[in-house]
Amino acid sequence: MPAASGITEILGVSTELIGLWMAALLTLAIYSFLYDDNPVYKFAEHLFVGVSAAYGAAILYHQVLIPKLIKPVSEGLIQPIIAGDPSAIVWTKATLVISGILGVLIFSRFFRGYQWLSRWPIAFVMGLYAGLSIPVSIQSLVLMQMHGTMQPVWPLTGGGFDNLLLIVGVVCTLAYFYFSLPHRGVMGGLSRVGIWFLMIGFGAGFGNTVMARISLLIGRIQFLLYEWLPTLGIHLGAGPGTG
Repeated sequence: MPAASGITEILGVSTELIGLWMAALLTLAIYSFLYDDNPVYKFAEHLFVGVSAAYGAAILYHQVLIPKLIKPVSEGLIQPIIAGDPSAIVWTKATLVISGILGVLIFSRFFRGYQWLSRWPIAFVMGLYAGLSIPVSIQSLVLMQMHGTMQPVWPLTGGGFDNLLLIVGVVCTLAYFYFSLPHRGVMGGLSRVGIWFLMIGFGAGFGNTVMARISLLIGRIQFLLYEWLPTLGIHLGAGPGTG
């Protein structure tokens, strides 16, 4: 496959083959941590973090900073002044200027004596997202959970049993986290049942996480076996999903 820059070979070696070998060696370098924490793993780890940070910064600069701050500000505030028509300034663009100033204040943490200025943008971001997320969280979690516990439980067939199980799980789990009463008697029984529901929920969530990681592992092993090894003259047959 031709490279994006039009260069298909480097020193007589195709760029596709070079990229495949780099991917394979870096994959093996990361997996070397399974044996020991070694310099090869550290190099691959630091390379991944550095490349990811640089790529993310470039994407933010070209897709966020320029189109959403620099261009709107220059077109809405600076250009009318240069043209000699200050009255044409769109003052709604001032919010962009304020946002840009707050963003710059983040870097005050690198200057001794001015670190306190970074508290302003941090407080603004925390307050903004707290105000935006609390209503959404209440709507999607609390109210929907309450709605789920108000479904009919009779007859048990046709979803009634599932609704009953949901109600029991919610009540017992809340009982476990209710600390104003000692967990004895009925309250103790409810809290113990709540522990079972919690463990089942945590176990299912952990199982899903493990399955996702196993899927990633299978993908990398298939890459090494069916794409990288053939470059060494080792063919193990057609890979999964190939005709």
